[in-house]
Amino acid sequence: MELDLDLLEKLISDRTDDIEKIVSGTGYLPRTVIGVGTFLLDHDGNLDLLTAKQQVTFEKFLKPLLEKLSGK
Repeated sequence: MELDLDLLEKLISDRTDDIEKIVSGTGYLPRTVIGVGTFLLDHDGNLDLLTAKQQVTFEKFLKPLLEKLSGK
């Protein structure tokens, strides 16, 4: 999957309310999801660098939000 880094940056900078909503009641913290997003931004969106736990966080929260924002 090719990440839209501009969209990811917008999500973790301007749309933190969306992150808070999607993690609500899951036991995950919004800052955990934002941290994974920040890590991806710092590493040019290279998903291969994510740990197993980070990959789960990406798949559960960031990927659906990015798909929603991109209209896919």
